[in-house]
Amino acid sequence: MKKVEPRTLSGFMELLPNDQLKFNKIADTIRQTFEKFGFLPLDTPVIEASEVLLAKAGGETEKQIYQIKRGDSDLTLRFDLTVPLAKYVAKNYGFLNFPFRRYQIGKVYRGERAQKGRFREFYQCDIDIIGDGELNLINDAEIPCIINSIFNNIGLSDYVIKLNNRKLITGYFEHLTIENNNVKIMRIIDKISKIGMGDVINELKKINIDSNSINELLSFVNNNGSNEEKINKIKALEIENPLFKKGVKELEFVYNYIKLFGLNDDIIDIDFKISRGLDYYTGTVYETFLKNNPEIGSICSGGRYDNLAEFYTDKPLPGVGISIGLTRLFDKLLEYDLIKEEKPKISDFLIIPMTDNYEYIINIYNKLIIKNFNTQIFYEKRSLKSIINYAVKLNIPYIIFIGDDEINNQKITIKNLSTYEQKTIDIEEIERYRKDINE
Repeated sequence: MKKVEPRTLSGFMELLPNDQLKFNKIADTIRQTFEKFGFLPLDTPVIEASEVLLAKAGGETEKQIYQIKRGDSDLTLRFDLTVPLAKYVAKNYGFLNFPFRRYQIGKVYRGERAQKGRFREFYQCDIDIIGDGELNLINDAEIPCIINSIFNNIGLSDYVIKLNNRKLITGYFEHLTIENNNVKIMRIIDKISKIGMGDVINELKKINIDSNSINELLSFVNNNGSNEEKINKIKALEIENPLFKKGVKELEFVYNYIKLFGLNDDIIDIDFKISRGLDYYTGTVYETFLKNNPEIGSICSGGRYDNLAEFYTDKPLPGVGISIGLTRLFDKLLEYDLIKEEKPKISDFLIIPMTDNYEYIINIYNKLIIKNFNTQIFYEKRSLKSIINYAVKLNIPYIIFIGDDEINNQKITIKNLSTYEQKTIDIEEIERYRKDINE
């Protein structure tokens, strides 16, 4: 029979067990942090009806979807976790408590061009706060506090959360009378750090933005100074556009409350180049970068949206949220050696039978499991050296020998693989090892 070459499709991540344990630990840390701030878990289907999932799609989103047509069914793999959330809230409106704080960690699918660091299947970790009719702007200010807590808990440092407001940017475009290219301009400006100022100017010219407007626009978005100085500079412009003025007011409000949450200018940076490419954002927007590795790109982004559920319901359901592309982030943390090195452990004890009498061995195993020790039995017949090597590679701290002598004396022999100290003890004495295992 012809053998098929085992391979993984480009753009899909598969990890070896040690790296998967590291990935799981980061995901668990993010989950625990979300719950600490009062967010409830949610899991939506990976596949939705295309008319539901793509109700607000278009542009790049439409090009990247995975669509499945089978018989009369027209289905789509979810592109992100935010649009399914909008559907979920509209569908379950009568059963939810508002403001509805939810988190979701799950896989999403995008038909990206296969290249290093770009995944077609990847985990996103999202939180969103949804209001019923209205949502206080203080929620926008709390989000950076949560971002800060997440990355502190993961063990990352030297990151910056960039902050802007889409109303402010859109109002400024209206002031320059270039609002007809609103979304395109935002996406081009968002790429300044990636492609450079020269290419940005060329792209703006391609969509027929005149030179005077380009010069004013680039001068505006490259506003330098402290956060307070940046706010004062745009207020001093005395632009009378109502949307611009509202955006400035919201940005200043959110920034002042962010400071009340304890974040300073080492972490928060108002940046008028940040606009987020997706067009459902309507107010506050965030992007998070590692200061020492800006080439990695944004590791956490999001913002305020007021109209996301409009295709499912007439009820106004404003929201604010963020998303962490965990697969891409983890891939980059590995590549740049930014994960704190530690040996992941799954088992506390490995029982090595030295006899074929398994009744006592399994009895000991059951007692350890009841005491909440992670335990496994090595059933295969191998040399003792090979079995110990197995335990060392899996970072199992203790092995337990059980032979005829242990059975006759109702004992176990336990060996510490760090110190190679070995003792024969009663099973009830096993609790003394819990502290060492947890450390």
